[in-house]
Amino acid sequence: MTFQFASLIRIGAVALLAGTTLAACDSGSSSASQPVHAVGSSTVLPFAKLVAENFSRSNAGMPSPLIESTGTGNGIQLFCSGLGPNTPDMVNASRRMKDSEFDACVSNKVDEIVEIQVGLDGIAFASAKGGITLNLSPETVYKALAATPYGKPQTAKTWKDVDPALPADPILVYGPPSTSGTRDALKELILEVGCKKDPAMKALKDSDEAKYKQVCTEVRDDGAYVDQGEQDNLVVQKIAGNPKAVGIFGYSYLEENADKVQGLPMEGVQPTYDNIASFAYPGARPLYVYVKKAHMRAIPGLQDFMKEWAKSWAKDGPLARIGMVAMPADALAANAEKVQTLPVLTREELAAK
Repeated sequence: MTFQFASLIRIGAVALLAGTTLAACDSGSSSASQPVHAVGSSTVLPFAKLVAENFSRSNAGMPSPLIESTGTGNGIQLFCSGLGPNTPDMVNASRRMKDSEFDACVSNKVDEIVEIQVGLDGIAFASAKGGITLNLSPETVYKALAATPYGKPQTAKTWKDVDPALPADPILVYGPPSTSGTRDALKELILEVGCKKDPAMKALKDSDEAKYKQVCTEVRDDGAYVDQGEQDNLVVQKIAGNPKAVGIFGYSYLEENADKVQGLPMEGVQPTYDNIASFAYPGARPLYVYVKKAHMRAIPGLQDFMKEWAKSWAKDGPLARIGMVAMPADALAANAEKVQTLPVLTREELAAK
């Protein structure tokens, strides 16, 4: 069965599982025709697809998982919308679930969530092979992309306007939309870090956190930053065709397209496998999947699908071969244990990290 990227297909496939909850499933009934359904991050998408392909080869009697790219934010919203056959079983996320999202899940009876970290990634800044070269920093990226840098009007037109050491080329950056986990990680790992270089921003955070968030994370909308939707490959195409453009996407897309694009250093550190694995690269981040424990009891193959993830994420495993950065050994062991024991995530645990 080929991969399908529309939840409508799944709804038809599971019509026999009537109702809005999985109560009947928990009591023992299930449907052998019901495929695993995952939504979420475009960054995690190629990894999830590979795991699904390997799962299908090993489980010929099971339907192929449905993997849908919706972006992390939209994916978590769908995941948290409730239980039942018309909702996803799991969500792929290029950032950790927010407290507010967890609360939304619980309010919709999605109160048994299993959190599994599956690997590491980096927010890569890149340009065309032989194109513009920039030694970036969180501060220069913030000054270049913020709508109101440090609360002042955005006037930078060229990279040289931001930093005299950079070239006098126009600022043109293709990147993720506001619904993307990559955009959220960009805000947290790069923009806010750059914004905090100004001591006045700490005082602003203490006095008016909403204003602080706006000043430190809102991206300019005057054409210097171009939202490409949940299409990281389109970002690659855009910068490959324009030597003056910069793109932002997950590290795996940089590695996959190394013949077309080049990574740009951040504070002198290149976005490489080893630098991300050691967190030497400032844009390193964890990747997650979230699973409904109630659906584990209802969806044939869901736990086996999670076990396929655990079989795939080692440093010498199939996911590393397509650009995922493996977790340290202790994190690998801890998350493999979670796949077996399915501990339920608590709000306290979420807030503690």
